[in-house]
Amino acid sequence: MRRTLLAGAVALIVVAVPTAAPAAESWSPAYDLDNACVALQAFNGSTSLGYLNRNGAGGYGFTATRASAEPFRFDATALGRYTMRDSTGAYAYQSVIGFVMTGSSYGDRADWTVSRAGGSYKVVSTATGQQLGSYLGGVGAGSATLTTGTATGCSTTPEVATGVSGTAAPGVTAAGKLNGWIDAHAHVTAAAAFGGEMHCGEAWDPGGVTVAQAGCPSHATLGVGAVFEAIIGGTDPIDSAEDGWPTFGDWPQPESLLHEQSYYRSIERTWRSGERVLNALLVGNRVICELYPLRETSCDEMDQVRVQYQYLKSMQDYVDAQSGGPGLGWFRLAKTPADVRRIAAEGKLAVTIGVEISELFGCKQTAACTTGAIDAGLDELVAMGVSGLYPVHKFDNAFGGTRFDTGLTGAAVNIGNLVSAGHWWQAQSCTGAHDNEQPIVSDDIARLLALGELDLPAGTIAPVYPSGPICNVRGLTTLGAYLIDKMIDRGLIIHIDHMGVRTAAAVLDRAEAAHYPGVVSVHTWSDRAIVDRILALGGFVATYGFAVTDPGNGEPNFLAEWRANRALPHAATMTGYGVGTDVNGFAQQPQPRLTAATQPFAYPFTAPNGTTVNKQVMGTRTFDINTDGVAQYGLYADWVNDLIGQAGADGPALRQQLMNGAEAYTAMWERARL
Repeated sequence: MRRTLLAGAVALIVVAVPTAAPAAESWSPAYDLDNACVALQAFNGSTSLGYLNRNGAGGYGFTATRASAEPFRFDATALGRYTMRDSTGAYAYQSVIGFVMTGSSYGDRADWTVSRAGGSYKVVSTATGQQLGSYLGGVGAGSATLTTGTATGCSTTPEVATGVSGTAAPGVTAAGKLNGWIDAHAHVTAAAAFGGEMHCGEAWDPGGVTVAQAGCPSHATLGVGAVFEAIIGGTDPIDSAEDGWPTFGDWPQPESLLHEQSYYRSIERTWRSGERVLNALLVGNRVICELYPLRETSCDEMDQVRVQYQYLKSMQDYVDAQSGGPGLGWFRLAKTPADVRRIAAEGKLAVTIGVEISELFGCKQTAACTTGAIDAGLDELVAMGVSGLYPVHKFDNAFGGTRFDTGLTGAAVNIGNLVSAGHWWQAQSCTGAHDNEQPIVSDDIARLLALGELDLPAGTIAPVYPSGPICNVRGLTTLGAYLIDKMIDRGLIIHIDHMGVRTAAAVLDRAEAAHYPGVVSVHTWSDRAIVDRILALGGFVATYGFAVTDPGNGEPNFLAEWRANRALPHAATMTGYGVGTDVNGFAQQPQPRLTAATQPFAYPFTAPNGTTVNKQVMGTRTFDINTDGVAQYGLYADWVNDLIGQAGADGPALRQQLMNGAEAYTAMWERARL
């Protein structure tokens, strides 16, 4: 159920005829109150205590007249749980002295668990277990049941609108094919990763947008979060106002990589504009987590996966809670290809689950890893509904070698490899497919080592690399081969990106021998020759969310990457194509197109699924892709349409491949599970 925000002064309250509490009916969670504006009448058994109203003493009391009743706005915080705000916007909260008092902000004691039997409700403090009722003549801890009546004059609920209207085309075509594009690489659970404190902002929060999108003191000027974000994204740690909701003057931006960029209403905007499948990758990195001084959860990478899995399930429940109950929301976890097809047929967004960590199952290179640990780990992930994973991520591990990063990021990750794997990246000159070149001697590594905060052994010396094309000397290990074979047995999707070319080539050898199509490259982190071998297998390819056209800084752009992949020898197998946004993944999002000032993208626009899309407004900030780039996830709706428009004569072909992307990915997954 989409929120309808009601404004205005307190007006006439219309209340249904009260009924006494049921004597024998069973109580079950109440799912019908989200966004309700109601008056509440309390009963002790069959005796009315009166209607709830403000008592002028910072709390609530009872009144005998309907006209004096206080209107309350209910907002869902989870399935069967709500906040109650009065006409002034104050939260009703359970105080430590027994009374229900007024509060200015959301907190645990402003959260209420509500159950229903017939037309009556029980309202219980989620934090304390105390039932709302009569307490020393006022409203407080007691044992009352409540009835509701429609009211007017409720306070408005702050929220982000999608800016999308109209009826979308069906999620499945008449031919039974999925209709829509896929984001094959997104990190919508990043707020719960890296110990839970590095990332400012949430994809969702029980307290709503004012809590989820609030700024963080740790990320303000010269705070530890601001300094880390400056290193990762190049932001200014000195001029960091950190004003989130409602002004958003400081973030989100394409480079604000430690701030939330995928608030759930922004995800809803992309879904309403044609996104059909979102692959949510649970991400983690122990080394980065341990470097950051603030945390509330374990840095163990498998523990980070488990925390994010619960976060993702709770996010689904949160959307359900605002949609009328379990299973009714538009954000649906899909654990099988059949789930994806069913969800698409319902017109909803299918959210698949993947894993992208460096120390999978605790199997860093220096750890004792066994086939038993691999089997147990895969069983755990399959039980979660994980569709695929990265055997190798940023560091060499027990399974194989990584593909090197470049520049300052490469220097930092190489130091991380030293911490995790016990050695610097090791490379030798090679021909043909190769990993990213490294400077012979890295000044960036020397500068980072000089910081002296890494707890490295005394006398650590920076590495020296050959000039020209190089390859990670580490290839697929015996344990790595075992992992790949067991993934094939289980029909799990193998993510090739981040593997060094020697590891990737050996993985593809095994996939080819098994005639296994479940191999993907979905955010432009593989050599082009590797990509062609994936296509030859019947795998799936997506391009990272680069700028639409040449960004003018030497970086690739999406159109050029797509055209290059279309020219590969096995491109005929590419029936659909994907986007890999890497949102919230320490990856800069697309900046405004260089030609946007003279050839601006026009609003409103018609999305590929037929809906009409206006600029998205968050609080007092209006987002425009021409000036903001993809500052937050909702702007991928705009970006996809600009991408198709900028493709010129290739536009129809690109549109067809993008809108068939969800189908191509799902069909590949189905073939892998045969």
